[in-house]
Amino acid sequence: MVYSLTYRRPPHVDSARASVLGDEKTKSIGETSIDSQASGGSRGISFGIPDALSFDRIITGGTCPPCTARDFMNYLVYIEHSAENLQFYLWYRGYLKRFNELPPNERALAPEWSAEQAEIDAQANQGTPGPKQQVSAETAAVFKGTDFAPPVASVVEVKGNPFSTPPRTPNGEKYRESAAPSERAWSENCSTLNSNTDKSFQNKTAGAFQGADLKWQPFTIQPFREEISRIIAIYIADGAPRQLNLSAKERTTLLHALANTTHPTAFRVVVHTVEWSLRHQAHPNFIRWTICNGNAPRVVFARGLGVAGILGGIICAILITLSNAGRGWRILSAIGFMIGIATLIAAWKGMCVVLHGMHHRHLRPWELFAEDDDESSLDMGKGSFDTLGSTNSYEDEPWVARYEKRNIIRKVFDREVWIQEPALRQIQDTIFVQALGGALIITAISVGIFCAFPKGNYY
Repeated sequence: MVYSLTYRRPPHVDSARASVLGDEKTKSIGETSIDSQASGGSRGISFGIPDALSFDRIITGGTCPPCTARDFMNYLVYIEHSAENLQFYLWYRGYLKRFNELPPNERALAPEWSAEQAEIDAQANQGTPGPKQQVSAETAAVFKGTDFAPPVASVVEVKGNPFSTPPRTPNGEKYRESAAPSERAWSENCSTLNSNTDKSFQNKTAGAFQGADLKWQPFTIQPFREEISRIIAIYIADGAPRQLNLSAKERTTLLHALANTTHPTAFRVVVHTVEWSLRHQAHPNFIRWTICNGNAPRVVFARGLGVAGILGGIICAILITLSNAGRGWRILSAIGFMIGIATLIAAWKGMCVVLHGMHHRHLRPWELFAEDDDESSLDMGKGSFDTLGSTNSYEDEPWVARYEKRNIIRKVFDREVWIQEPALRQIQDTIFVQALGGALIITAISVGIFCAFPKGNYY
């Protein structure tokens, strides 16, 4: 079974094309907002993506390899280099669920941040200058005591360390323990906050609030305040290891909201930006990339075979035309034309017809050596799905150097694995049928042209 013959795979979406106004992002998300945990999406096929491969189906675990959430994360880490969006999105989903599970008296400690408050805060930030430029110690010493002395930010002192103080509520210990279970489905380990012993987030968080010209430290009585401080240090602060691609206005508005409350609605604008980028840029690009069943050397090799088949058909047609054989014999050149053109069309869309005949795909470079070293593969999975982890750099992973040493012949004939996702196989079947249809039309025209010439009688 195949889709419509007019099917087109998702077009590649670059960052410039994906950048739109915030109102358009919110409107485009529509009924698939993060607040609704229901899976699914639009019926049928939307922009080349069937409903079986929708964003919500992938995130909720309703797909098979190579279209699972782990495959999506690996694509964002190794190919698109924007895994922080999905990591933040997954954290927010868990955080929203955990916050709603709190008793009403504990949720009341963190009031909701309404859209009206966010709009008023955004309008107020438009008239304020951006983060102040840092002045060196030598320059500050020269202008000390003069009218040109740089201003000193005034921050209200808080007794003790507000970042390490547990929430002062009856169930304060539950806040710190409840962060780990929410990540169990994604990070596969039950330690997120407690496993990270690096305390540099405290300085980064304090610097982020100071850069936003806030004159108070975050409250500690609200639930999940320590976790929010880590999120600021990892995703929001300037120079964070997983810094989100936010505008200065969005970052300042978010910090103002988080300084007042830890309610999930404080992330409203940022979540819409991140979710829009995932749904309308990362997800279509991931599906387009997954349709390709061969690696780059194999696709180039397939294109070469396609060109060779077309050249073979042309040579065969010319030789028969120049001979004294009848016109009917020129139809034999259709074999070369048909095979070559079909292979070339499929390779142009990133598919190898040989691999498709077995419904196989090449293993990705980071998957090739996973079976050889189970511990390293497990560490890679934990690192990318740990929403409170470190940077997403992978240059030091063992597979990078080992794959670079692999010769081109081994890359062309790398190990293969069966494609388990039925919807992906159906898309590839559709592309293969389209390639055969296009090859049939072009072959008929080409052979018809050669049959129109009189025989040469040269031999």
